[in-house]
Amino acid sequence: MRRVLILGGTAWLGRAVARAAVARGAEVTCLARGASGDAPEGARLVRADRSRPGAYDALGGEWDAVVELADEPALVRSALEALADRARHWTLVSSVSVYRRDDQPGADESADLVEPRDLTAYPDAKVAAERASAERLPGRLLVARPGLIVGPGDPSDRFGYWPARLHRGGRVLLPTVAGRAVQVIDVDDLAAWVVRAGEDAVTGAVDAVGTSAPFDAVVDAVRAVTGFTGTLVPADDAWLRAHDVRYWAGPRSLPLWLPASATGFARRSGARYRAAGGGERDLAETVARVLRDEVARGTGRPRRAGLTAGEEADLLAALG
Repeated sequence: MRRVLILGGTAWLGRAVARAAVARGAEVTCLARGASGDAPEGARLVRADRSRPGAYDALGGEWDAVVELADEPALVRSALEALADRARHWTLVSSVSVYRRDDQPGADESADLVEPRDLTAYPDAKVAAERASAERLPGRLLVARPGLIVGPGDPSDRFGYWPARLHRGGRVLLPTVAGRAVQVIDVDDLAAWVVRAGEDAVTGAVDAVGTSAPFDAVVDAVRAVTGFTGTLVPADDAWLRAHDVRYWAGPRSLPLWLPASATGFARRSGARYRAAGGGERDLAETVARVLRDEVARGTGRPRRAGLTAGEEADLLAALG
């Protein structure tokens, strides 16, 4: 039986990877503090704080595959020191945020990376983690660089904002979507691929991204799944920015909306991902999965991303 170690495994993506590995018949161990809950059924949780000495002492033996989810270089390095010599294959989950430019549609894994100077910045930390891992694991390392990960349970609340909001109906504030794109990867598709890539000993950097779609096509898919019969009210970039509406994510944002200059961020090449066996379900299926989750969690709940009902109402009134 294959032995798979997930450094994490109790939160969102890590938990999905653990479930996928269990489903493939592996003996799965998750090393985590357990603050996000227990390991999924069929996996073993070893509780440890990776910032403390001895965090890896309970992990004996050899590992067929290790999956690292951390973005703090210190945690990545400590895991490498403790486990690299006992791992046949290692996957570091990085991000497409490591790329220096976001204005090159079709760019692939050969594009320039940011130079890590501030390790408290997410892109810099991920590049530093990639470099430390590559130095320690020549010939055994897969660097998976996902784009926007979406699906049930998404803690960022970005993609789910739109199914939740259209499900509530009424007048919906929308950014200008013409010429904009959205590129997502379903969390379960990504997790399944990470597990299979470990089995197949895939190495090198891979942008794990789905097919880029026009923003308006994504809105149409959400409308169809939610049965939306309300009114979409578009506003241009200048008006939204003048009224302190933010791009992409976070409070008072319109999620997935990007600056017009970011022409390449949601248009990366996924050729290497597909060549490495990566799968991608239909967008409508992902939207339906997300909608069920949003309804279960409450479409009007406080969110980490998007406009509150009050903020949107004020903006719509100001827009006229």
